[in-house]
Amino acid sequence: MDTQSLQAFLAVAECSSFSRAAEQLHLTQPAVSKRIAVLEGQVDARLFDRIGRRVTLTEAGRVLLPRAREILMMVNDSRRALGNLEGSVAGSLTLATSHHIGLHRLPPLLKAYTRAHPDVRLDLHFLDSEEAYQGVLDGSLEIAVVTLAPHPHAQLEVVPVWIDRLCFVCAHDHPLARRARLGLDELCDFDAVLPGPMTFTRGLIEARFQAAGLHLPVALSTNYLETLQMMTAIGLGWSLLPERLVADELHELEVEQPPIYRPLGYLVHRNRTLSNATRAMLEQLEAAREPDARTRSRGIG
Repeated sequence: MDTQSLQAFLAVAECSSFSRAAEQLHLTQPAVSKRIAVLEGQVDARLFDRIGRRVTLTEAGRVLLPRAREILMMVNDSRRALGNLEGSVAGSLTLATSHHIGLHRLPPLLKAYTRAHPDVRLDLHFLDSEEAYQGVLDGSLEIAVVTLAPHPHAQLEVVPVWIDRLCFVCAHDHPLARRARLGLDELCDFDAVLPGPMTFTRGLIEARFQAAGLHLPVALSTNYLETLQMMTAIGLGWSLLPERLVADELHELEVEQPPIYRPLGYLVHRNRTLSNATRAMLEQLEAAREPDARTRSRGIG
């Protein structure tokens, strides 16, 4: 099996479309179809069912999928290991980050990195933290800088770099803004606007309320914290936001609870050979680690 056919197979499987896979690979659709046909001939099995416009994996395709990822990861690891022998920091670095970290934490690091290593082509992806985790696990991403999971996968090396304090906030004209110290139960009398239900940040918040035997009254949710900031400022509900987003248009509430913290940091696959470009990025991130992140790292990675 050649790597080009395997790459085409993975692209079609991930896109569920020959045309979108062709766009992703910068090929024509007939070229992608030919590569799939070659692969199907090599394994002597049909890999996709084509019903109308729908493209789905056959049973043989589902069996091949994880093995194809593993083969391509091994090939890419070998190329990186050989490239590292030269000692130069060059080539491509595929890095994913969340929108919030990409806007508020990474810019100075990326600026310093690109100036120090002009021969590296940075392939930057803005993804939800949960999606980035999966990308590092399946090998499509070299490194992710995201909100860290409370219980990360054993195959991932997870290192906190920053610690976000989450603040209870509302609009200045919200009824809660007129109250002094609040209990969690008093917050539950009003609608909340919070991160999406499947996010790591939402899990931290829900755990705090569940420990108190309370149910969160969530009216609206989005994975974009800047959008939550806007929705809170116009009075759609109270929220929990990183300290950096508590601007003049928001009122910080005094809640009788210990602060909620969320760790932000990087993750790489333990079994992946890291390129010199990735190692140089890790050096930048290590140099940026806050003291609180170092002391709180126990139990995260």
